[in-house]
Amino acid sequence: MIPTVRGEKKNSFVGLTNLGATCYVNTFLQVWFLNLELRQALYLCPSTCNDYMMGDGIQEEKDYEPQTICEHLQYLFALLQNSNRRYIDPSGFVKALGLDTGQQQDAQEFSKLFMSLLEDTLSKQKNPDVRNIVQQQFCGEYAYVTVCNQCGRESKLLSKFYELELNIQGHKQLTDCISEFLKEEKLEGDNRYFCENCQSKQNATRKIRLLSLPCTLNLQLMRFVFDRQTGHKKKLNTYIGFSEILDMEPYVEHKGGSYVYELSAVLIHRGVSAYSGHYIAHVKDPQSGEWYKFNDEDIEKMEGKKLQLGIEEDLAEPSKSQTRKPKCGKGTHCSRNAYMLVYRLQTQEKPTTAVQVPAFLQELVDRDNSKFEEWCIEMAEMRKQSVDKGKAKHEEVKELYQRLPAGAEPYEFVSLEWLQKWLDESTPTKPIDNHACLCSHDKLHPDKISIMKRISEYAADIFYSRYGGGPRLTVKALCKECVVERCRVLRLKSQLNEDYKTVNNLLKATVKGSDGFWVGKSSLRSWRQLALEQLDEQDGDVDQSNGKMNGNTLNKDESKEERKEEEEELNFNEDILCPHGELCISENERRLVSKEAWSKLQQYFPKAPEFPSYRECCSQCKILEREGEENEALHKMIANEQKTSLPNLFQDKNRPCLSNWPEETDVLYIVSQFFVEEWRKFVRKPTRCSPVSSVGNSALLCPHGGLMFTFASMTKEDSKLIALIWPSEWQMIQKLFVVDHVIKITRTEVGDANPSETQYISEPKLCPECREGLLCQQQRDLREYTQATIYVHKVVDNKKVMKDSAPELNVSSSETEEDKEEAKPDGEKDPDFNQSNGGTKRQKITHQNYIAYQKQVIRRSMRHRKVRGEKALLVSANQTLKELKIQIMHAFSVAPFDQNLSIDGKILSDDCATLGTLGVIPESVILLKADEPIADYAAMDDVMQVCMPEEGFKGTGLLGH
Repeated sequence: MIPTVRGEKKNSFVGLTNLGATCYVNTFLQVWFLNLELRQALYLCPSTCNDYMMGDGIQEEKDYEPQTICEHLQYLFALLQNSNRRYIDPSGFVKALGLDTGQQQDAQEFSKLFMSLLEDTLSKQKNPDVRNIVQQQFCGEYAYVTVCNQCGRESKLLSKFYELELNIQGHKQLTDCISEFLKEEKLEGDNRYFCENCQSKQNATRKIRLLSLPCTLNLQLMRFVFDRQTGHKKKLNTYIGFSEILDMEPYVEHKGGSYVYELSAVLIHRGVSAYSGHYIAHVKDPQSGEWYKFNDEDIEKMEGKKLQLGIEEDLAEPSKSQTRKPKCGKGTHCSRNAYMLVYRLQTQEKPTTAVQVPAFLQELVDRDNSKFEEWCIEMAEMRKQSVDKGKAKHEEVKELYQRLPAGAEPYEFVSLEWLQKWLDESTPTKPIDNHACLCSHDKLHPDKISIMKRISEYAADIFYSRYGGGPRLTVKALCKECVVERCRVLRLKSQLNEDYKTVNNLLKATVKGSDGFWVGKSSLRSWRQLALEQLDEQDGDVDQSNGKMNGNTLNKDESKEERKEEEEELNFNEDILCPHGELCISENERRLVSKEAWSKLQQYFPKAPEFPSYRECCSQCKILEREGEENEALHKMIANEQKTSLPNLFQDKNRPCLSNWPEETDVLYIVSQFFVEEWRKFVRKPTRCSPVSSVGNSALLCPHGGLMFTFASMTKEDSKLIALIWPSEWQMIQKLFVVDHVIKITRTEVGDANPSETQYISEPKLCPECREGLLCQQQRDLREYTQATIYVHKVVDNKKVMKDSAPELNVSSSETEEDKEEAKPDGEKDPDFNQSNGGTKRQKITHQNYIAYQKQVIRRSMRHRKVRGEKALLVSANQTLKELKIQIMHAFSVAPFDQNLSIDGKILSDDCATLGTLGVIPESVILLKADEPIADYAAMDDVMQVCMPEEGFKGTGLLGH
């Protein structure tokens, strides 16, 4: 790191480090520092620094830590004035205020709050020059004056101000903004003024009268305004002209005083958005009268063509939106980025002497300068040592480079990578490491010669004596075993192409007698590739090191796993093995080849299973084949019988419906839809599926044996889990299958001769406890997901997304939004449905048993069919709406503050709320309606504070007073 020393030029200034998003703080600190009266007053404040001082000076064992805001500002100003650094760190000051260094704040609000805090702090001082400095420098007074048109009575309301807030919308010149601020307003109609003199409402006029002006006049240009359409702030990027000399006499009530001001600072906001950008300041040195640009750590003198006050290019602004800068005469300037103008009352006298830093502060500055100087010396010494080492290394390289080549003299092998790093003079040389080129026998691998360099024994001796390492690899280090194995593999690879042609010719001949061998057809098609891969594996085994290669054991473990996976794949001729390790019974998968062809193949696959033509097929497989044929015939017979017995259930025709109860019966039976689907699969494909032997109705009951569904839920959301059975079908089902539990619903009439009510009673009865537990668990699952898919649909021109058509009857089909209903107590859903438990005492269910039972319940699918214009997003229940808006911003290029989100007609507005609490469940569809987009979304990642809720300086030290 290179020390950054303050410039030696006269009037050179010290910068301030930007701690992340604190450029707005740095600009005001520089403006306040160059207010000499304020600086002098702060230096006069008593400080606890005296407690820090000892008899002979400052305590050396600990750093000085300011205790109050004034002390922080004192120390900062002293460092800005006399530090030897090019820039200093204001983190102590920022931390004392409790500011978030990562969040950019409103600069104008910061200025107001800090001045209020400073005034309140200084008001406790005894010295009047210190106590009243804020009022003397920045405080003016105006009056709200209301004049009754009827009687002429004036009503005044006096008010102090520290800055004038000027509307710039629709104006081109600063003077026009001031005139509008002071213009007369008519109070008429419903807005009439109640006159105390007339004792009635009268037409009146109201305006602001400037009574007194401060020495330092702060003019806030209201660039950041509230947009009613979007509900957020926006920046006005219009040009405003202002002069270096401002005569305020025409605007004050009392004439005759000195009201000529000269421009002393222009505070600038670079950027097109009110929620992002960068702050800098153009400030005039009160002693020299020269202008400087303060941009955090960088300070630049403005002179010549650079002296254009308030002119800074916007950040990330599209070229199409550039507006032409109006012409400015001498002594005038115009800016579309200036948000605050600072004018100083013009006086004949210029400051001749600089403000003197108090002795106790100067000692602190001197100590810091001393530390900085020591650090600079240390860095210079480190650079010198680095240069010396570099020179020594250069001489060494120069000396040995000529002796590196090995001629007739003995030689050794050294890692080429190490040698290249040794030649790089900028990096320190590490010990020689030759382990990467060793084989499993701890010798030089023949394939690693390409990454080695042959050097003279003389150079090798010097290298190992200076840097150490090893092992040393002489001419005898080459591994003979690996060379022999490598040659064998290369010969086989070379022979493979020739043998491939020979085997193909042998396969064309017809095999006669019993001299042939069975070979799998799949193996014959791919034997050449298998042989090549096998040779590569052998070659790779030769390449395997002894585990010392770079000390990397992870690669070794990975290679073991890879080899294990490859071993699980079928080797040559294993495709005709049956599960019992014998010859498979299917002749379609194998072929008879000649003895000569098998001999050639055995050269490459010596461990392949061998089956001569006389070898019998597996006897166990023959028995299983016969049994399988018998089972298939039996399954077909069972399927045909069941299909004939239950034709309507198989074809799903004439099915009864609970919501439209058939008149011809008062009893309907229930089975699980899962049973029906599994049975249909078997009937359709009896040879591929096992027969269904029992009706598993226990999945529809709770552990107590009670029904888990209400009558209302079975007509709607739970209808996909059950199948309704006619009484005649139920009799047949009881004959064909084992029925574990009978579930039926009976319709009864309640009333006298003219029944007015129909009641539906289930057997077994509903279990209210378990039903409620099931609903709670389902709701909990929907609110506690860790990763789920939701869909965001962008609404264009207020056109809503069309819902899916009616739900399919298949169990796996998705349910329409209309069929979903809010979870309520079952008794409220259907008061006629009998829920009595017969007074039977229920067994208590433990949480573990209940969860285990839940896994048995068939859950309906919630899959959503994505339509055009939708995008799927992965979310979790505990992420906030603000975080979701950021995901949507990247998916749809819509800024968070332009997003209007809703779900099922409910507006989602609480950015801090989690998706679970907002009712966003898996497969939800969120509607997105976008307001007017901002110009540049490319820079949105750099200004994520746009989606932060505007809390301003809440929780900081600025509001502590």
